[in-house]
Amino acid sequence: MQIANEKVVVINYTLRNDDKEILDSAQEGDFAYLHGANNIIAGLEKALDGKSVNDEVSVSIEPAEAYGERNPEMTQVVPKEMFGAEGDIEVGQQFQAASPEGQEIVVTVVAVDDENVTVDGNHPLAGVTLHFEVQVVDVRDASAEELEHGHVHGPGGHNH
Repeated sequence: MQIANEKVVVINYTLRNDDKEILDSAQEGDFAYLHGANNIIAGLEKALDGKSVNDEVSVSIEPAEAYGERNPEMTQVVPKEMFGAEGDIEVGQQFQAASPEGQEIVVTVVAVDDENVTVDGNHPLAGVTLHFEVQVVDVRDASAEELEHGHVHGPGGHNH
């Protein structure tokens, strides 16, 4: 069976950056997604389209088809007091915030001084070219419930 929209796909993968550092990996068939449902980045989904079990893919995904380019407007300096009694604020901490459009976003603390905290709302991999080594482990038809929910259920997927 070939990978196509409305198929559940199980993959093993290793993700690296330009410096060949491993950023993420999933092995032993523990990553499953619903193809065509925007469950993975667009560039990787395109690279896997039409592949079959045991196929291996090496692909580099530019930011435009991954997590986008970095947007400097997503970095903001805010008064430390806005964090209330959170305790010590440290670089690398993440918080939920509201975007100007009211959507919830995750911001990462990138700098702290006595009075201010600099937060970045960009995805941590924005602006990064991603290098994937992927092996297709399984491809199957999605269930009606998976299609309705827009994601995989069961092993390697979302359980609810």
